[in-house]
Amino acid sequence: MTHETIQAGLAAALSDLGAAEAVIQLERPRDPTHGDVACNVALTLAGVLKRAPRQIAEEIVQRLDLAAMGVDTVEIAGPGFLNFRLSSGAVASVLTDILAADLGFGRSEQGASRSVMVEFVSANPTGPLHLGHARQAALGDAIAALLTWTGWRVHREYYYNDGGLQIERLAESVRARYLEHLGHEAEIPEGGYHGGYVRDIGAALAESFGTRFVEDASPEAMDEIRLFAVQIIRQEQDRDLSDFRVIFDEYYLESGLYTEGKVDATIAALKETGLVYEHDGATWLKTTKFGDQKDRVMIRSNGLPTYFVPDVAYHKHKWERGFHRVINVQGADHHGTVDRVHSGVRALGLPEGFPQYVLHQMVRVERDGVEVKFSKRSGSGMTLRELSEEVGVDVTRYFFQMRRPDAHMLFDIDAALDQSDKNPVFKVQYAHARMCSIFAKADVDPKQIAGVGADLSVLGHDLERELVKQLGDFTETLKRAADNTSPHMLCDYLEQTAAAANAWYHAGNPSRNPELAVLVDDPALRQARLILARAVQIVLRNGLIVLGISAPARLDRPTEPTSVDDA
Repeated sequence: MTHETIQAGLAAALSDLGAAEAVIQLERPRDPTHGDVACNVALTLAGVLKRAPRQIAEEIVQRLDLAAMGVDTVEIAGPGFLNFRLSSGAVASVLTDILAADLGFGRSEQGASRSVMVEFVSANPTGPLHLGHARQAALGDAIAALLTWTGWRVHREYYYNDGGLQIERLAESVRARYLEHLGHEAEIPEGGYHGGYVRDIGAALAESFGTRFVEDASPEAMDEIRLFAVQIIRQEQDRDLSDFRVIFDEYYLESGLYTEGKVDATIAALKETGLVYEHDGATWLKTTKFGDQKDRVMIRSNGLPTYFVPDVAYHKHKWERGFHRVINVQGADHHGTVDRVHSGVRALGLPEGFPQYVLHQMVRVERDGVEVKFSKRSGSGMTLRELSEEVGVDVTRYFFQMRRPDAHMLFDIDAALDQSDKNPVFKVQYAHARMCSIFAKADVDPKQIAGVGADLSVLGHDLERELVKQLGDFTETLKRAADNTSPHMLCDYLEQTAAAANAWYHAGNPSRNPELAVLVDDPALRQARLILARAVQIVLRNGLIVLGISAPARLDRPTEPTSVDDA
């Protein structure tokens, strides 16, 4: 509200100066000594009003009612910047809003209840989820939550590629391990799967079907083995994701695109565009018309569609289901599919930019300065379950969310196991727990702390002012992170807020600065500082909720929160 009153006061002053159409932009100075709010409107009007910016700034200041704007002082700096220092009461007024909104603080309606689909993970059911899938799960889930908090109706979807050569190789690999389990010699086929999980599925197949498939490798038998293996792997993947706190609204099978005729319908629709031609026995689409590097084969010379076709059919189906905004969270190895899919849907008349992609780089894991490359379970890199069991779900999720998706990720297990404030997720959780400890020492129920009627103007210390201003940025941070599909922006904010809260908490140690302690004798100051602690706890908790991370009330063993504050 303070920004709104400053905006209104400036608008009235500019109207008096004959500059009612001026664009007023307010920002928070990086250096707090420059005030709480800064504005450069005097500089932008120099050409319009034909006067020096400092003169314009002086004329603006003369017309401002500072008290009505909640401003203590305004300073003209440099060539004509206006730096406003707010009154302590105006700064702290946001605390009342935070406490009143509680679990709803930070939510906004900028999405206007429009539908958006976030598709992520979408791993082939051929083995355990690896760390690329883990990073994608953490990112996709956080992006979906950010959109939900900013007013979108979010649909989380997982696309299962349950057909093709990879699934055939899985079935052949499982049968080989099945035969070995029953005492027969067998070899994993070229391009097959060697992980320990394949041996487990082979043993389960023998337990369920006995010797039925020893002599039978018919297409019908291999279909049964394939279905059996895919079911087990899907159950394991679903269990791993559920334990990682990721739940989907829908699982869509690639096979459904064929059985429901959507691939054939898409081929027919593309042929009607006039952009399809025959060459060397294959059917091609002129994707270069839409900026692709080269035209793409739709149907091979053997009559089978390429992977490109079901991808386009799937996105056509997303649009037809009413999802006119779709965000695909995928690994950087999918970069080559982006132009092909965009070209295919554009050829069908769908808008440019549909779907939207968030591509993330792959993950390397390091322990004791040495890269961890092998997992007996998966036969390749460390799995999602192995990592989250070692360092905890909270740490795993946060580490994957705290970096830009397009940045390479080195997951340092030693840093993840660090139980001090040097570990960013613990830094945030500690700050939350410290606020809860204040309520425990005061013997008050945080839910009963109310901001209405309290004198918040007593929160005048610089540490308190900066902390309050930081809390007030929460809603805009969520909007910005949602707009940019960038959970790391929220992580950065939470770490900055935790740092400000921890600085205030430690400064209030009675042995150091008794005047900054929360539980002082002065009832008005005590109440105001309890309100500030409650606001910090709410903002940190809500931010952690968005990221899918627990907000512990205390941290006896930091790797395993002993309780979660639901205040």
